[in-house]
Amino acid sequence: MPPAVNDTAASKARPQAEIPASEDARADAEAAEPQAAQGQPADDTHPHPEAKKKRKRTKWERLEAFISRLSTRNHFWHRVCSRIWLPHAYFSGIRMKMIDARTFEAVVPFRRFNRNWYNAMAGAALLGNAEIAGGSYIFRVCGADWTVVCKKLEYKFLRPCLGPAVYQIEPEEDIEALIAAGREFNLTIKMNVVQQIRRPSDRVKRVGVATSTFHVTPKAHQRSRGRLK
Repeated sequence: MPPAVNDTAASKARPQAEIPASEDARADAEAAEPQAAQGQPADDTHPHPEAKKKRKRTKWERLEAFISRLSTRNHFWHRVCSRIWLPHAYFSGIRMKMIDARTFEAVVPFRRFNRNWYNAMAGAALLGNAEIAGGSYIFRVCGADWTVVCKKLEYKFLRPCLGPAVYQIEPEEDIEALIAAGREFNLTIKMNVVQQIRRPSDRVKRVGVATSTFHVTPKAHQRSRGRLK
């Protein structure tokens, strides 16, 4: 008959071989904690290494970039490009100009195309041109290598607009820092819409407030995901 085995001694001997493994696991966990504390983005937010390689652009891509830069050069070329690709901006007659590094202004004339039946600026014209004004500002700052899409647009009507509408545009985030990061981002823009005054002594009348959120993506990122050809 085989001798009896001491279960207590065997159970005490087993964990000694497992102690080094548990200490290694704790060491790996402690080494990973500083990386998580630094707030590093997820791996899928980093562009693939293949996307970082500079490739030769096709003729169509070079033509598209040229037209994009041309559309923001001056008002004449903006009108020409709008007539083909953005007819609503062409017929509304919206004009854009940069006031300073953070302030952009757009003016919608008080023409028949933008007025309603009781001779005030139509609500659809005020709302639609808010999206065009905000998108034009971002596109002018970002350049031709980015795509700009409006995700959300809110407009609060305060009073009737009985003259040209002026959109005073200011971003709520630092757009230059977001562009320098080189990744896709969301940008919120607030626009005060006022009626253009005729004389310096006239009181400025605010006719509405618009808030829009735009999603801005590098075209290189779109191509790496197969969204652009």
